[in-house]
Amino acid sequence: MASFQMPSSDTKADFVRVNFNKIASKYDRFNDCSSFFLHRSWKNKLVEEIETETKGPLRVLDLCCGTGDISVRLEKSQRVESLLSLDFSENMLEVAKTRLEKPISQGRVKIEWGDATNLSQVKSESLDAVSIGFGLRNVNNLDKALSEIYRILKPGGVFANLDVGKVKNPFIKAFADFYFFRIVPLFGYVLWGGKNEMFDYLPVSSLYYPDQEGLKSKLEQTGFEKVRYTNFVFGNSVLHIGKKPNKS
Repeated sequence: MASFQMPSSDTKADFVRVNFNKIASKYDRFNDCSSFFLHRSWKNKLVEEIETETKGPLRVLDLCCGTGDISVRLEKSQRVESLLSLDFSENMLEVAKTRLEKPISQGRVKIEWGDATNLSQVKSESLDAVSIGFGLRNVNNLDKALSEIYRILKPGGVFANLDVGKVKNPFIKAFADFYFFRIVPLFGYVLWGGKNEMFDYLPVSSLYYPDQEGLKSKLEQTGFEKVRYTNFVFGNSVLHIGKKPNKS
């Protein structure tokens, strides 16, 4: 952990894009191994929350979609009328396109390159829900990304964000930190077949990302209301839900 230096805000976007391109084919197996497959249930919960907090047919954006793990789940929802999946790693998008080939051919799903801090291809107040899974901490400007998400949501729209959290219990935290910073990169090295700094970046990036209450506060400052979160595995991962207020 100590040997890895986080990229600066000016170089972070390029670093993340280039290195996610490199590990795209290994990423899903890495998530399965490092979370003991638990990430799958957390992503299912994210989709359930979107369905619970909305009504009627849904137009949804899966932002920072990566290999399309959440997109696949959203596409299966009977409530989702249309789905746009965006990421700025071209190789991750190629994996997602393969997984969602049929609904793409039917016109129900679109997969495009996109930057979370500049969603110029998405109209303001055009979407019912936006999801992100383990991607928000990778953006180089968190406030810009949240502002863009808020802009494109309809009044009453829902933002669901799944990412790493902070463990509060000091005894559990000691074990969790050892696992996250020392063991998790090893899973990546084995899958990659050698050392790769992206698997060092992923845990270290959590140190520069807000904790549960910190992100809740940022969402509220952006304008979201009824913000709440659910911890998984003592807070190692967390799902935040926020709603854009209805117009009075």
